[in-house]
Amino acid sequence: MKPKETFFVIPTYRLRDVAETIEKYDDNFWANGHAPKIIIFDDSTLVNYEKYYPLLEQTKTVNDIFYVGPQEKEQFITFLNERLRDKKLESLVRNLFRPSYGGNRNFTLMYTLGHLMVSSDDDMRPDALIETSPESLKTDEICRGKLFGANETGFVHRSFDLLTAFEDVLGQKVSQVPENYEIGELVVDTTMDLETNTTKGYFRENSLLLRSGEISEDAVVKMAQTFRTGTNDIDTLDFVYMYLNNDNQINPDDLNELYVLVNFRPVVTNKNWRMDCGVAGYDNRLGLPPFFPTRLRFEDYIYRLWIQQNGIVAAHVDAVQNHIRNNYMRNPLVSEIFNEEISNLLKRKIKDSLYELDDLSIKFGYTGEITLQDSEEILQKITAIYTDIIKAAKRTQDEDRKQSLQRFADSLTRVFYGFEPDFFQQNVSRIIDDVVSQFQAALEIWPTLVEICYFQKDKKDLPQTRVKNQKLKSRNGSKVHN
Repeated sequence: MKPKETFFVIPTYRLRDVAETIEKYDDNFWANGHAPKIIIFDDSTLVNYEKYYPLLEQTKTVNDIFYVGPQEKEQFITFLNERLRDKKLESLVRNLFRPSYGGNRNFTLMYTLGHLMVSSDDDMRPDALIETSPESLKTDEICRGKLFGANETGFVHRSFDLLTAFEDVLGQKVSQVPENYEIGELVVDTTMDLETNTTKGYFRENSLLLRSGEISEDAVVKMAQTFRTGTNDIDTLDFVYMYLNNDNQINPDDLNELYVLVNFRPVVTNKNWRMDCGVAGYDNRLGLPPFFPTRLRFEDYIYRLWIQQNGIVAAHVDAVQNHIRNNYMRNPLVSEIFNEEISNLLKRKIKDSLYELDDLSIKFGYTGEITLQDSEEILQKITAIYTDIIKAAKRTQDEDRKQSLQRFADSLTRVFYGFEPDFFQQNVSRIIDDVVSQFQAALEIWPTLVEICYFQKDKKDLPQTRVKNQKLKSRNGSKVHN
């Protein structure tokens, strides 16, 4: 395997908007003296690739940009299937790397195998919103943040040396991490359920609290993440309540409040229920488990379970990034609510049936059964939200807002099958049965694929294209010709 490097990757399905992301991160790396290999992993269709790839060639960067899109991905999948030499496994391979949140991230794991990987989503930015009058944290506090109105003052954009923050800890033993890191068992969010990260309600301020615990000095940091501002890591239901509580908001998709950090400090923990793959880094030198290959937004939940084994730990690093929440090609809020409810149900079922963790996988016994109580609990929560929306529609004097609220309520009814218990239970059962079968098959074949790619990468790079964009000698305006 080639000498260890740090790769920076951007998984995306919104090729139209990724150019700005590249330039922002390239600027951050140059300003801090880094020259990582930057790779875009694109889930676009071939049509969108042909339409928007030229935008990548119009970017100006100091660092080389590489692209893995529909053509390169097909070449990679063909390579794997040729090595497996078993027609019956082809569909399993395609499912593992299917266009989806988890499938796209599984490409990032294979392409960075043998190295360190830092990953940011296409709507992240390498700066953060920090309150201008920071307050001291309490003894057990790791982070404190609050919501500000989008037009309020009292916070500034602040940039951090992201790659150094990750490289300080990734692949390091606990005894080697910087002395300013706190250590403990896990971090608890005052506003969220610990193990599913579902919110306990609508709050304008939260803290992350460190629970004490023994941690081995020989344990290795296998994954890490920055803190996050902008929209933070909150449920879609939080956006709904922001919408309901703002009598002047017409469009439920508008973001009128920003999450700002008051203060924070880095930490290493045995467990990490707060794992946020949108701003994460990984020690991928020896391989890692796959992300769940799903279009539901809980592809990273496998890592919250996997990190709990002895000898490995997680970190929140000494840096923050900002989430700008791009609504382009984002599912409607009502669809996101449905997806989150299904995801939360799956999280509980998988966690409760977990029975083994190893270097590249996890094993759980859940096979997809849904009880009547499971479906009724979801419907009770959603019908309560529906009632709140109808009350808000009756209360408002703004006709545009009234109509928007009514449309939102109607959409919620359609997506949740008219709140009809039997119909809802039947359809959710089918969805979950398919999802769980896909997960089990993916976990079974993954170690074999890691072995194939590990040896292949020692010989040549996996399929990728260098973007022929305009190269800068530096960010002061100097240029070099390709």
